[in-house]
Amino acid sequence: MFVASTHHTLLFFTEKGRCFWLKVYQIPEGDKTSKGRAIQNLIQIPPDDKVKAIIDAKDLDKKETLQGRYIVLCTKKGIIKKTDLEDFSRPRANGVNAITINEGDELIEARMTDGNSEIMMAVKSGRAIRFPEEKVRPTGRGAIGVAGIEVDDETDEVVGLVCVSREDKDRTILVVSQQGFGKKTPIDEYRITNRGGKGVKTINVTEKTGSLVGLMDVLDTDDLMITCKSGVTIRTSINEIREAGRATQGVKLIR
Repeated sequence: MFVASTHHTLLFFTEKGRCFWLKVYQIPEGDKTSKGRAIQNLIQIPPDDKVKAIIDAKDLDKKETLQGRYIVLCTKKGIIKKTDLEDFSRPRANGVNAITINEGDELIEARMTDGNSEIMMAVKSGRAIRFPEEKVRPTGRGAIGVAGIEVDDETDEVVGLVCVSREDKDRTILVVSQQGFGKKTPIDEYRITNRGGKGVKTINVTEKTGSLVGLMDVLDTDDLMITCKSGVTIRTSINEIREAGRATQGVKLIR
C-alpha cells in the first residue's frame, strides 16, 4: 500500500530498462470500480514500452535517507543489477536508463534493499537460487548487470525476484505454478550458493502442475490474491497454505 504524501515518490521501471518518477499526490484518486487514467497520460512512457515494477521511495530529496539503500533489478534471461538509490534521486521528465538490456531480454522486476539482504531468483522450469546481496556489487545506472541465475534454454525465463533482509526470520518462500498449484517452503531449505549458477529445485514441475509462474516472500499474517488470465480472482490466507519441501508439487490453490 502506498501512503499519499509529499515525501513519497513512485519509481516506475519499464520492460526496456527505463526509470520514470511520479509523486504520489499527482495520481488521480478514484474508487475501486473507476477506470483510472492511462499511465502514459501521467508519465512519458513510449507506446512500445510498459511498466514492469513500481517502487515506493520516501524522501528522495534527503541525502541522509538515501545512504545504504539500493535498487536491485532483474531481467527475464537471469541478469541481475544493483544501483545506489541516490542514482535515481534526480527525476527527469523523460526518464533515465536504469539498466542496459541485451537484445531479446527484458526487465521483469525491481526491489529496494538495505544492502544486507539475501537475493532469490526463480525460473519457469522450476529452479531457484539464493545468494547474498554482497555478491552483486553496485554499478551505475547504464550498466548491463551480471549473471544471477542460469536459464535452461530459449523457452525458460526468470519468473520472480525476492530480496529478504537477513534479520527477517519470519518469512517463507511461496511459489505458484501455471495450473494453480502452490506451497510455502522455509528460506533455509534453499542453500546459499554463488550467483550465476543453476540453483536448486523449488517445485516439482509436471504436466499436472504446469511451469512455475511466481515466487514471493510471505508472512503467515499475509493474504494471497491469485488472478487467472480469464479475470477470475481468489483470495486465501497464507497460513492456510501448508509448508512443503522444495522438491514437492504443492497443493491446489485455484482451479
